[in-house]
Amino acid sequence: MLKLNKVHHIAMICSDYERSKRFYTEVLGFEIERETYRAARGSWKLDLSLQGNYIIELFSFPDPPPRPSRPEAQGLRHLAFEVDDVDAAVNALQAKQVNTEPVRVDELTGKRFTFFSDPDGLPLEIYER
Repeated sequence: MLKLNKVHHIAMICSDYERSKRFYTEVLGFEIERETYRAARGSWKLDLSLQGNYIIELFSFPDPPPRPSRPEAQGLRHLAFEVDDVDAAVNALQAKQVNTEPVRVDELTGKRFTFFSDPDGLPLEIYER
């Protein structure tokens, strides 16, 4: 039987590397672990961590195709981040000019959550602990 230990990382492709780098570091608070330019591919790879845990590989590629639709396209549906206080997280995002959807309550868990988007329109979620 295959025994998986944990999710190692999430890979994402952005359309504007500098804009996405600022969003994930300055707005969401990820730390840069490593930044690599891959000349042969004309591509950046940015390794990001949160509280010491490696989480996201952010890539740039020349002319990546856009995501077909939101959020029900095949593939990754959304990326969710746990927070202690959804209202405080919403206020912090909105203070950085990030629009959020109205806060909802998960009918299965009773927990509060909301969605917002990264600079490429990828759906992100904040979900209360």
